[in-house]
Amino acid sequence: MNSIRLDWFSNIRHDLLAGLVVALALIPEAIAFSIIAGVDPKVGLYASFSMAVVIAFAGGRPGMISAATGAMALLMVTLVKEHGLQYLLAATVLTGVLQIIAGYIKLGVLMRFVSRSVVTGFVNALAILIFAAQLPELTGVTWHVYAMTAAGLAIIYGFPYITKAIPSPLVTILVLTAVSLLLDLDIRTVGDMGALPDSLPIFLIPDIPFSFQTLAIIFPYSLTMMVVGLLESLMTATIVDEMTDTKSDKNRECVGQGVANIATGFIGGMAGCAMIGQSVINIRSGGRGRLSTFVAGVFLLLMVVFLSDWVSRIPMAALVAVMIMVSIGTFKWSSITNLRQNPKSSSIVMIATVIMTVATHDLAKGVLTGVLLSGFFFAHKVERIMRVASQLSEDGRVRTYQVFGQVFFASADRFSNAFDYKEVIAKVRIDLNQAHFWDITAVSALDKVVLKFRRVGIEVEVLGLNEASATMVDKFGVHDKNAADTTL
Repeated sequence: MNSIRLDWFSNIRHDLLAGLVVALALIPEAIAFSIIAGVDPKVGLYASFSMAVVIAFAGGRPGMISAATGAMALLMVTLVKEHGLQYLLAATVLTGVLQIIAGYIKLGVLMRFVSRSVVTGFVNALAILIFAAQLPELTGVTWHVYAMTAAGLAIIYGFPYITKAIPSPLVTILVLTAVSLLLDLDIRTVGDMGALPDSLPIFLIPDIPFSFQTLAIIFPYSLTMMVVGLLESLMTATIVDEMTDTKSDKNRECVGQGVANIATGFIGGMAGCAMIGQSVINIRSGGRGRLSTFVAGVFLLLMVVFLSDWVSRIPMAALVAVMIMVSIGTFKWSSITNLRQNPKSSSIVMIATVIMTVATHDLAKGVLTGVLLSGFFFAHKVERIMRVASQLSEDGRVRTYQVFGQVFFASADRFSNAFDYKEVIAKVRIDLNQAHFWDITAVSALDKVVLKFRRVGIEVEVLGLNEASATMVDKFGVHDKNAADTTL
C-alpha cells in the first residue's frame, strides 16, 4: 500500500498539471507520426492514449511517458504500404508479446553494457532531432509565427520567476492560444495537422488470416520494433532515473511495454514506446508519479474526442516553443565543455553515437555504434594492461615467465608473442598466479606456447592457474594436462 501511495498519490497536483501539459504536446506529434507511418491520425492518437494509460500501471518507471513515436513509425512504413493497417495492428500485438518475453528473460540487464558516453550521445542526438523536427514549422512562415514562438520561450523561461505553482509550458499554450484567437492570426494550428477522431476507441481483432504466411510477414517487423522500442524505452528510463535520482525496474518496463503494445494493437493503435521528449516535459513540469502518465493518456483522449474544436485551434508555435525548451533542456551542454577533460575514447564514443543517430534518424543504429565502440576501446585498454615478465635462474637452465593481467581474445597474441622460443634452456616455468584466462582463444594461446616449447625439446611447467582458468584449460586445452601444475 505504501508503494501505491508513493507511486500514485504523493504528488497529485503537480502530476495532474504535468499530465495536462504532456497531453497537449502529444497531440501534434501523434498526428505527425501517423502521417509518417502512412495511417489515419486516429491510429497514432489512440496509440498514445493506450500506451500512456497502460504503462502507467504496468511500467517499471514512474513518471515516464510512452506513446506513438517517430522511431517506431519509421519501422512500419513498408508494412503499411505493402499489406495495410490490419497487418500493422497484428504486428503491434506480436511486438508486445516479444517484449513480454524479453522482460521475463531479463533482457533489461543488458543496459549495464551501455556506457555513460553512449547515454550522453543518445541524449544529445535526441535533443538535436527534437529541435530539427521543429524547423519545418519555422520555415517559410510569416513573422507572426516567429513572434509567437519567441513569446512562448519568454513565458516558458520567465514565468517560473513569478510562480512555479503552474507549469510554464501550460501557461505558454494557454496564453498563445488566447492571443491567436483574439487577434485572429492566420498561423498553422493543431487542426491543420490532420482530422481529430470523433469517437472513443473500441476493441477489435485484426482482420487478417491467421496463418504461418501472415506470421512470416509480420514477424521481421515485430522483432525490429521490439528491439527499437525496448532500446528507446530503457535508455529513456535511465535518463529519467538520473533526472529524478530514483531507480527503475528495467525488466518490469520491458513487460509493461509489451502489455501496452498488445492493448494498443487491439484498439486500433500503432506500436509505441517511451518518449524522451515528453518524459522530459513531464519531469520538468513537476510530474513524478504514475498518475502523471495516466492523466496524460486520459486527457489526450478526452481532448481529441470531446474538445477537438478547442484543441484544433492551439497554434503550432506554442508547441514548437515547448519542444525547443525540451531540446535545450535535454542536451547535455557539459559534454561539450568536458570534451578535452574526458578520456579521448569516451569523447569519441559520445560523438560517434550523436553522428550516427542524427545521420540515420535511427536510435538503434546510433546506440549500437556507441556500444560497439565502447567494447572495442574497453578491450583495447584491458589488452594493454596484460604483460609478461621473465627471470632466468642462476644456473641458466630454467626461465620463469610471470604473466600479469587478463588473457582473452584481444590480448592472446601479445601473450603468445611474449615468449622466447629460441633460447637454449632446459626448462620453462609459466607462472599464472597473477593472470586470468577468459575464453577459448586464451586457452588456445596457452596451448600454442606450451607445444612450441616442447617441439624444441624444452620442458614446460604451468603454475598457478586459478580455479576458473583451470576449468577452462581442462575443458578446452589440448596440451598435456598432466604436466600442468594447477595448484590454487
